[in-house]
Amino acid sequence: MGAGCVTSDITRDACMLRGSFARRGYDWWWHSFTARNNNTGKEKAFFIAFFLCNPELAKSQPVLGQLPENAKAERLPSYLMVKAGYWGENARQIHRFFAWEDVTLHMDAPFSVEADDCIASETCLSGSVHVTEQEAQQHPEYMCQAGEMSWKLQVDKQIPFNVGYGAAKPFRDAGIFEMYWHAEGMKTQYSGTVMLDGESYTVYPQTSYGYADKNWGSGFTSPWVWLSSSHMVSRLTGMKLHNSVFDIGGGKPRICSVALDHKLLGVIYYEGTPYEFNFSKPWTHSRSRFACKETEKELIWHVRQTNETTIMDVQIRCPKKEMLLINYEEPNGQKRHNRLWNGGTGVGRIRLYHKTRIGRELIDDISVRNVGCEYGEFDSQKK
Repeated sequence: MGAGCVTSDITRDACMLRGSFARRGYDWWWHSFTARNNNTGKEKAFFIAFFLCNPELAKSQPVLGQLPENAKAERLPSYLMVKAGYWGENARQIHRFFAWEDVTLHMDAPFSVEADDCIASETCLSGSVHVTEQEAQQHPEYMCQAGEMSWKLQVDKQIPFNVGYGAAKPFRDAGIFEMYWHAEGMKTQYSGTVMLDGESYTVYPQTSYGYADKNWGSGFTSPWVWLSSSHMVSRLTGMKLHNSVFDIGGGKPRICSVALDHKLLGVIYYEGTPYEFNFSKPWTHSRSRFACKETEKELIWHVRQTNETTIMDVQIRCPKKEMLLINYEEPNGQKRHNRLWNGGTGVGRIRLYHKTRIGRELIDDISVRNVGCEYGEFDSQKK
């Protein structure tokens, strides 16, 4: 346990594209939530991300690294990409690119980034994306599908996951990690409206099951693991756990080019009590084991994390037909993740235990839904 892991720190949400990261780095703010169709009443899971890349290499137009002529000329990517879309049947990601001269960015906390009608900050999120079928087919460098989506949302970040020393200012300034993580809103309530391809949706705070985090650095991890949800129900009592959330992320972090295999950061905030599993705090004796299996129809995660006092056993599954192979390129222009499965409709089970002298004692057995979930590894043929 340790309350520090749920301590808010919006300085970690500030833009980190300074120093070497300004010319070879990315920074993005991620948001995901569930909304309800105003005509059918059905739920749909959405995501919105603002992805910033290589501002020091700015040109008068967005530089897209997957464009063959840019790759041939060794021009590295430089842009703001607004990524929006949804999970479920016919899941899609829709991208909009801006040149840096069209972006207004407040670097310090509280952060804000704005380009045309697209705005992201600690408390609000608005914007639009629109890509036609023809544009999506003719421009593979856009790395997206066709669609039209707009949104206007209020953001209430309620419970953070502060990973501690790994993203503290001295380590941020030194740039020793290849990929950093901070979840200022591992439990976030969103409210507002979304329009998707002419259909209207309302986002209600209590059923938004929202999440907000950020990553930054010079490259991506492989394998890449992420699991999180605040839609939790006790299987022992049948009661909904309104003040609970779990969050797990990591894979193989690189510190000064040295890879640390099978390292995850995780936390479960259970009805007001945090239980943290953090390899960067050796005195807690945190350990993680994980496996992800891809079958013909689904992705299945099994994560077991332990510390001095607690065991958390997590099993999640998500249908592949409801997921995306989500697309990002790295600041060096490479796209090594081409099977990065990403979803928001995962379901599963968490068993939380206290360690005892003679074994373990069950704290709760929990059903989870609306799980944000991710897994992928670099293409084997690429280094």
